[in-house]
Amino acid sequence: MVELAQGQDRTLMLEIEDGWWLAEKSPDHGQDYAFFLDGDGPLPDPRSSWQPRGVDGPSRRLDHGRFEWSDQGFQPAPLPSAVIYELHVGTFTPEGTFLGVLEKLDHLVELGVSHIELMPVAQFSGNRGWGYDGTGLYAPHHAYGHPEDLKKLVNACHERGLGVILDVVYNHLGPKGNYLPRFGPYFTDRYRNPWGSAVNFDGSYSDEVRRFFIDNALMWLRDYHFDGLRLDAVHALFDFSARHFLEELALEVRELEAGLGRHLVLIAESDLNDPRIVRPTYAGGYDVHAQWNEDFHHALHAALTGENHGYYADFGGLSPLARAMETGFVYDGAYSVFRRRRHGRPAPDLCGHQFVGCLQNHDQVGNRAGGERTSHLLTPGQLKIGAALVLTSPFIPMLFQGEEWGAKTPFLYFTDHEDKHLARAVFLGRMAEFADFGWQPENIPDPQALETFASSRLDWQEMHLDIHAEILDWHKQLIILRRHGLDLSSGRLDRVRVDFHEEDEWLVIHRGSAIVACNFASIRQTVSLDEQAVDLHIVLASHALASLYGRDLFLPGHSVAVLSCKS
Repeated sequence: MVELAQGQDRTLMLEIEDGWWLAEKSPDHGQDYAFFLDGDGPLPDPRSSWQPRGVDGPSRRLDHGRFEWSDQGFQPAPLPSAVIYELHVGTFTPEGTFLGVLEKLDHLVELGVSHIELMPVAQFSGNRGWGYDGTGLYAPHHAYGHPEDLKKLVNACHERGLGVILDVVYNHLGPKGNYLPRFGPYFTDRYRNPWGSAVNFDGSYSDEVRRFFIDNALMWLRDYHFDGLRLDAVHALFDFSARHFLEELALEVRELEAGLGRHLVLIAESDLNDPRIVRPTYAGGYDVHAQWNEDFHHALHAALTGENHGYYADFGGLSPLARAMETGFVYDGAYSVFRRRRHGRPAPDLCGHQFVGCLQNHDQVGNRAGGERTSHLLTPGQLKIGAALVLTSPFIPMLFQGEEWGAKTPFLYFTDHEDKHLARAVFLGRMAEFADFGWQPENIPDPQALETFASSRLDWQEMHLDIHAEILDWHKQLIILRRHGLDLSSGRLDRVRVDFHEEDEWLVIHRGSAIVACNFASIRQTVSLDEQAVDLHIVLASHALASLYGRDLFLPGHSVAVLSCKS
C-alpha cells in the first residue's frame, strides 16, 4: 500500500511481475508519500529522490524535468588532462551546503583544477557525516539543501568550465535508515565485508538488485548532469557472475554517454592492485576508466614523513616512490609485510592516466586519530615537494580541500547518529582500527561531538596569510606548468626514469623534456644531473636559492626544482 499526504489517501498496490508492485495513483511533485508493507509502516521509498525529513521520514516526489539547465554543449576536460579537487560539502564552507560550495567556485577556477569531486551526498542518518553510510541512495542529503540546489551547483560548475564527479557507495548501506531488506533480497550472508552483510550482486534475485544500483548511477549522471562517478571500495563488491557488476555498470554508463553525447567517466577505489579494474573488456577487464593509486600515496607519504606504522610498514625511503613513478603499482605480486602475503599483480600495459595520484584525500587524512593533514606533519618545503611530485606525476593528480594552501584545520571523522549505542559501537570500532598505528584512545576525538565537525571546517582566511599564500601560489604555478609546459601531461610510464640516492635523500625524475629534482634532506646539497641532458635550465623552483651550474644542481634542504632539457 502507498500512503499519500500523510494518511489522507491510501492506495492499494497490485503485483505485476518479477516482484514489482504498481499503484493506481502516484504522488505529484512536492507531495509526500510512504509505503506500508504487510500493514507495517510508514516506510520511505528505497528509490526516493527527496527525503526532506531524513532517512526515516516520508518520501517526497521530485520531478526532475522541472529544472532548467543552461549547460547545453558543455564537455568536461578529458580525464587524462584532469586535475581533480576532492571536497566535502558539509565542511568546505561555513554554510555547509550545495549553494555554499557554489560561492567558492571562482577560487577553484583560479586555482586551475578541471574537476571537483564531491564526497557522497546521498541521504544519510543525522545532519553531519562523511556520507559513506548513506541509505537513501537516490536522494541528496537534506542538510545540504534542496535537490535542485545540487543541480544549481553542477550547472554553475559547468558554466565555469568545471567538471563534477560524485563519490558513490555501492558496497554497503549505513546501519540507520536502511529499509532495503524489507523490500527484497538486497543483501546476502554468503559474503561479509567490514560493514556486515554484502550486497547481493550474484545470488538469487540479484538481477533486480544490480538494477537498483546501476539505475542509481545512471540517475546521478543523467538527472543531475554529473560528469563521472568515483566508486567507493570496489574490492568489497562480491560478485562471481560471468559478467561482474563493474563491467555491467561500465557498459551501461557508456551507452548513456552515447545517448547524451556527453563524456562520462568512472573512477574506482580498490586496494587489490588488480589491473583488471581498468583494463578493457576485450582484455578481460571491467573497463573502468581509472583507479586510485594508494601505493603512490603511501610511498610519497612515507618518504616525506618517515612514518612506518600500519600499512606504511610496506613503504619508506625513496625506492618505493621511485617504483610507483615508473610502474604505477609498488606491490605487483611482491611480498607485503603488512599483509603477510604477496599482493597485487603486474600491470605493464597500463597508462599513468589510469591512476589517480594524491598526497592527501579524505581517507588518508580523516582516518588518522587527530585528522592531521600533511601540513601538520611536514615543513613548508616538504609540502612543496609533495605537491610537485603529485602535480608533475604521470598520474591524474588530485588535491583534497584546503591542501592547496596548506590548511591547518584538521579533517576528522564525524557522525550524527541518533542511536547512541550505534554511535558508541562506531567509536569503539575506530579505536580498534587505530591500534595498528599506535594511536591512543585518549587522542581520538569523539565523532559525535559537534566540535569535532566544526573544527573540520576550512578556514578560508588562512590562504591569505604568509606561508599559506606562498603554498597556494606554488600549487597554481605547478598546475599551469603541468597543463602548458614540457611533457608533464604524458601518461607514458615507459618514458619515466627515476634516479635516487637513499642515503643522501635526493630523487630525480626524468619525463621527456622535463626533470623534477627533489632534495628530501634537511641540508643543502648538490645533485649532478644526467650527462645526456642538454640545454638545462630551471623552469620552477620551490626555493629562491636553487641554482644550476652546468649539470650540477644546488638544492637547499627540503626543496624541489623543475627543469627543462633536451636529451
